[in-house]
Amino acid sequence: MLIQFTQRERLRARRSRRNAEAFILSAMLVSPMGAYAAGDAATASIFSLSGFGTLGLVHSSEDSADFTASPLAPDGPGFTQAWSPDVDSRLGAQVMARFTPQLSAMLQVISEQRYNDTYTPHVEWANIAYQPTPEVNLRLGRIVLPTFLLSDSRKVGYANPWVRPPVEVYSLSPIFDSDGADVSYKVHLGEIVNTVVGTYGQTDFGFPHGGRFPVKRLRVIADTVEYGPATLHLAYQASTYNYNTLDPLFDAFRQFGPQGIALANKYDLDDKPAQVITAGALYDPGNWFVTGEWGQRRLNSAVGQAAAWYVSGGYRLSKFTPYLTYSRSTADTNTSDPGLSLSGLPPSVAGAAAGLNAALNSLLGTLAVQKTISLGSRWDVMENVDVKVQYDHINLGAGSAGTLINVQPDFQRGGTVNVASIAIDFVW
Repeated sequence: MLIQFTQRERLRARRSRRNAEAFILSAMLVSPMGAYAAGDAATASIFSLSGFGTLGLVHSSEDSADFTASPLAPDGPGFTQAWSPDVDSRLGAQVMARFTPQLSAMLQVISEQRYNDTYTPHVEWANIAYQPTPEVNLRLGRIVLPTFLLSDSRKVGYANPWVRPPVEVYSLSPIFDSDGADVSYKVHLGEIVNTVVGTYGQTDFGFPHGGRFPVKRLRVIADTVEYGPATLHLAYQASTYNYNTLDPLFDAFRQFGPQGIALANKYDLDDKPAQVITAGALYDPGNWFVTGEWGQRRLNSAVGQAAAWYVSGGYRLSKFTPYLTYSRSTADTNTSDPGLSLSGLPPSVAGAAAGLNAALNSLLGTLAVQKTISLGSRWDVMENVDVKVQYDHINLGAGSAGTLINVQPDFQRGGTVNVASIAIDFVW
């Protein structure tokens, strides 16, 4: 208990420093751009500045693990602290430049909690676009991938009905952007608008306490069909992971001969192909909305194969939009493995093998199995500003910690967690 208490205090002290850092960086993020955009009429005719942000606060009933909305978050409400602003709070600014009717560029910078537990602003979008015809658009640079229905707007809280997109689906992949190129083709078929996008590039991502890891040969093809208030989105994402942090574990398995080599080859993440397949739909005639999305991750490794989906609906009553969401995630692969056979091994070697088996099963046990019922409401309190409240009741799968992180030894897997959130969204 003394060790756990000391760790809590250290985390809280670090968080106080980080919140001050976040405030300073957020001011730096907006101020220079705003001053530049207001410079003169000639600049204003080419450049445009806009921004968005969310001020959020989240509480979790579970004090032996942290709730998070991102697979790369270092902490959240629960064990680290009872209430956390980190889950949803962010500030973003975007500069658009239109040089000719065909040639444009954009830069979007966001300050939010990152994998290394800082609020250092990072570039979300940075590309040059060329549109030779009204149907064709080419982009080169950093591009947010069109993998999910809400990929473009998932960080703009004001654009979404909920406090955050359902974490079960949007935690399937840690990859949301790419440095490379894409091409889109839009065709009008009567009242139907069909847009096909293909991307190719590479990226890397930072994992808490584990450095940054490259993702190579990153490809996405997506198709979006719009017909009046209805939208249908389909996407396929493929890439190659190179996550070598676990190499010492699997190298140790290989020391046990053919059986250990087979286990290591099955579960390691070095140069492994990964795919994410998604399908989403939205129907929003104005007074109400209904939406749903399904996704599947295919990765033959300890990260495993998983699937998730959600359905959500809401009704607009003047300035209020109450909504209800049901979401679920499942593991489509082993969440445990017998590991190395201990039969016939000398006691000292058997002890080492048992330790490796325990480490492997601890890793496999991180696969998220859970279902969530979310009830919330949005209040459009004034133009370009909303206030949202949301309550999530999470049922964890048997033996699973779901999407929770920083799981402590006394955590009871397979239980329930209640999460309360409040957020203020704005755009300008």
